[in-house]
Amino acid sequence: MTTQSTLTPTLGKATRDAYGEALVALGASRPNVVVLDADLACSTKSQKFGDKYPERFFNLGIQEANMVSVAAGLASCGKIPFVSSFASFLICKSYDQARMGISNPRLNVKLVGSHGGISLGEDGASQMSIEDVALAVSLPHFAVLVPSDEVSCSALVPAMADHNGPVFMRTGRPKAPIVHDKGTSFRIGGSVTVRDGSDVTLCAYGLMVWESLVAAEMLAAKGISARVIDLYSLKPLDEAAIARAARETGAMVCAEEHQVKGGMGSLVAQVVAENHPVPMRFVGVEDTYAESGQPEELHEKYGLTAAHIAAQAEKAVAAKS
Repeated sequence: MTTQSTLTPTLGKATRDAYGEALVALGASRPNVVVLDADLACSTKSQKFGDKYPERFFNLGIQEANMVSVAAGLASCGKIPFVSSFASFLICKSYDQARMGISNPRLNVKLVGSHGGISLGEDGASQMSIEDVALAVSLPHFAVLVPSDEVSCSALVPAMADHNGPVFMRTGRPKAPIVHDKGTSFRIGGSVTVRDGSDVTLCAYGLMVWESLVAAEMLAAKGISARVIDLYSLKPLDEAAIARAARETGAMVCAEEHQVKGGMGSLVAQVVAENHPVPMRFVGVEDTYAESGQPEELHEKYGLTAAHIAAQAEKAVAAKS
């Protein structure tokens, strides 16, 4: 367990960059790993693998659905395919293929959607994935991961390869603040408590983990002790950590760069309701699509900032009495 006490972020790589580098490292030790992309390899960063191992890299063109079906075929022959595209394209355009071609037969395919959330900025609503987590979680047998920084992403890529079954991982476009110490352990089904606290728990993933740490500092200045949990594994979920946090802190806030309805907050609320009901509040995109703009401006407009998290935490704490 580590404690973050500074409001000044140390910017690391974007998780999409960490993914590309981790793929190259994985390719050196796993000759059965192959990589597929849909004409976006320079953006998803899978091109790094293609440059190093061109014989194991396949550009399927702008054919996401076909690409997922090809990956299913490769998996059925013993390969471990890592399939990359923008999250909005990979999940939304290929959902039926993921459902019947991968999920139903439980094939060993790894889907990696980059440019997650609204923080991709200027590219606009058509490329912003605000439904991907809900859709991926609903697929039986799928594990669903969202790393918060380069440390977690670099560790989760080999964990995906070791996992026997389908996985979806979301990566991001902007550089991400470093949240975790090097050497921190990450496993599918786990979580990391990055700050301890006793009055309220802030659950988050991706870029919202850093925002939650900043929110915890804001709350500390008001005498409220906030625990922060990085729920990088959304399926399977670390239910024990969530239930323990509900019991020990008595209030919960879920923050995510995703639609509030159907997202991580819904998953956490189910665990809390079944184990130890407490006041809960939710921070996320509220039943709308975002417009084009700078990432910071979009996060402010759509309520995805530390200040918004802190405000909801105060409401959750007040509801305890």
